[in-house]
Amino acid sequence: MPEKTQHWTESLFDSVYALYETANEYRNAHRAAELQATTVDYVRRMTNEGRIALEGRTNAWGRTATRSPHGQALSVLSRLYSTVESQTQTHYEEAALLYASGAAWAVRAVLRGEQPPHVVFQVDDHGEPGPQALEIPGLDTYAEGPALDAAYNALVRCMQAAEYGEDLAGRDYVSEHEAGEMHEANAVADGTADAAFAYGLIAQRAVSFALIGPRRAREAELAQAHAAQQTGQPTD
Repeated sequence: MPEKTQHWTESLFDSVYALYETANEYRNAHRAAELQATTVDYVRRMTNEGRIALEGRTNAWGRTATRSPHGQALSVLSRLYSTVESQTQTHYEEAALLYASGAAWAVRAVLRGEQPPHVVFQVDDHGEPGPQALEIPGLDTYAEGPALDAAYNALVRCMQAAEYGEDLAGRDYVSEHEAGEMHEANAVADGTADAAFAYGLIAQRAVSFALIGPRRAREAELAQAHAAQQTGQPTD
């Protein structure tokens, strides 16, 4: 039995929602990685002082070398969790930007009168999708318009800070004052993923708002078709 084809309004919303789920998965993974990293923080943990002897190895004084197995484990795990934390942060930011820009794209497309069944992204040389324009004009009657604008501006500040920090880091010489500015810019840029996710949440609700008209038109079509079926009259 062939699968039922979704109406474009439903498949488009599902496309945006899939971007949310993806970003949220990486968001949760990053939070978990951050939490795990704190469990091996030397400032927060007491290292067991017990040591083991390493037969066949000597220290600088010619005595049998010893090692703290618990301290070594914390060191290994600290490096491991730091790597995972960094990688999940990168994936979270990428996914959050795709989510935010994908929702924004969907709203713009619907407001232009288009009927896209899915969110469309341009791909890079490796075939991976990249974020697109984030701004959503034309939502003057949307109740969450002010919140959407505020979230957009917060995201733009983070992204501009990231660009400024990268610019300073790429210079051959950075003054002490510029080094301070670079540190501040990087601190703001660290919030890009969360800012993009927050913007995406409001933009996703804007997708539902933009789809009100098309969904009502669809319901009217279905009602007309049902009525015609009952009376045996053809529909236009």
